[in-house]
Amino acid sequence: MRKWILTRILPTLLYSSCFHILCLVGTISLACNDMTPEQMATNVNCSSPERHTRSYDYMEGGDIRVRRLFCRTQWYLRIDKRGKVKGTQEMKNNYNIMEIRTVEVGIVAIKGVESEYFLAMNKEGKLYAKKECNEDCNFKELILENHYNTYASAKWTHSGGEMFVALNQKGVPVRGKKTKKEQKTAHFLPMAIT
Repeated sequence: MRKWILTRILPTLLYSSCFHILCLVGTISLACNDMTPEQMATNVNCSSPERHTRSYDYMEGGDIRVRRLFCRTQWYLRIDKRGKVKGTQEMKNNYNIMEIRTVEVGIVAIKGVESEYFLAMNKEGKLYAKKECNEDCNFKELILENHYNTYASAKWTHSGGEMFVALNQKGVPVRGKKTKKEQKTAHFLPMAIT
């Protein structure tokens, strides 16, 4: 039985393997025919800077998600036409539709679609809205184990701790100085628009 395997099957496997390897080498040589040796080396090693930049474009200023931010205290984050930040319990309110734009990896800017104001936090931790986006409008987005997200000011901290976007039980924004990551007032669920 072993002699039959070695004489019949082994050569067939070797020939088919060699055939696949030759096809692969031929394809690579045709694709790289007009490349310099340096270009071929970067192409084969996948160390081309363009490749890695392309892979992360969606995280570096290109990704825009339109969501309603539903706080764990049963309020939707809202920025009205005058730029006032507060909570609303109306799901179908146009002022609670937010555009979450990735500024860089892990950093987002939140903009009210209807009001066209950006959510911002000052150094005291007060939430307010601005027409123009600046460093006060950048927030660190963190996805928690309970599937909620937190948004902490990327610029400001209080006594070394992060200051979070939060809505209390009445839908009123909580000052960032009084917030912690573990508090349910700072937990938001980005809900898709239906």
